[in-house]
Formats: sequence, structure tokens, C-alpha cells
Amino acid sequence: MKTFVTLLVTGTPGTGKTWLAKKLSLLLDYAYFNVGLFVKKAHLYSSYDRKRHTYVVDEAKLARRLIRVREALKSASRAPKTAKKGIIFDSHMSHYLPSKCSDLCIVTSCSLKTLQQRLRRKGYGQAKVRENLDAEIFDTCLAEAQENGHKILKFDTTAAKNSDVKAFAGRIRELVRT
Repeated sequence: MKTFVTLLVTGTPGTGKTWLAKKLSLLLDYAYFNVGLFVKKAHLYSSYDRKRHTYVVDEAKLARRLIRVREALKSASRAPKTAKKGIIFDSHMSHYLPSKCSDLCIVTSCSLKTLQQRLRRKGYGQAKVRENLDAEIFDTCLAEAQENGHKILKFDTTAAKNSDVKAFAGRIRELVRT
């Protein structure tokens, strides 16, 4: 039985990563870690692309820092007051963590119509919506996770309910044997 598990939740922006990651962290008793906030706070970007409204992230630097976060939490998990069974990294960039440092990479997806609605509700401009729809069409996060050698599970959030997440958490438990 593994003592500490590392899950990555990745996918196109708007596909439900955060919703799924937070639910799984509660169901599995794993720490939740927002990679996007960490990138900003730790200045793990080289610049800000004003046209695309996004930070340009140094992927290698991000991976090194995420490994350190994982190791620190793994060490802290041995203390009774902070005991967690694992960590969930939430971001469309979480799959940059090397596969040797993760147990499972979950790729979220949803229908294009649902994704478009979600991104518009978030206030994304037409060009940013198009960019993310294209990323979903071409399964960019899935392809990158595969290229990085991750063990992958997909989860479609289009019409997912809490009961679907509970069943998915059970499947994760079986796969990582926690």
C-alpha cells in the first residue's frame, strides 16, 4: 500500500479541473494545491502575454518547484496533525510534473458547447474562447500528458454529478491502492 499519493488534474481551462480536484481532495483526504496561484505567487513565469491574457510559464522551473512542494508535503504527512494521504495538483499545467513523481494524471474534458458557455461566463474574450476550444478539440493536455509518460484517466465533466465523482474516487483508490 502506498503511503503518499500524487494526483495531477489537468485539462483545458474551463473543463472542470478545479471542481473535480476539490471534490476529490475531500473524498480522498488529499491536500489540494492550486498550481496557477502558485505560479503567480512564486513568479514562475518569464513574462505576461497581454494579447492572450496569460502568463508565459517556464515549464522546467515549474516542474522543479512542484517536486519540492510534493516532497515537503510528503514529509509533513508523517506528522499526525498534518497527515494527508496525498496531494492533488490542479492546473492545465500540472502534467509538467515528471511522471516519475506522480501516481496518476486525470485529464478533464467536457462538450464544446458546455466549454464555450463556461468560458464566456468567466469573461473570456472571443479569441481566448477560440484558443481554448481548439485546445479541447485537439486534446492538447491529454497529448502532452501522454508525451510525458503519465498514467492517465479521463473524466468528462459535462453532466457529471457528485455520485459520479464518488465512483471515480473509488476507481482512483483501486488504481493507487490507498
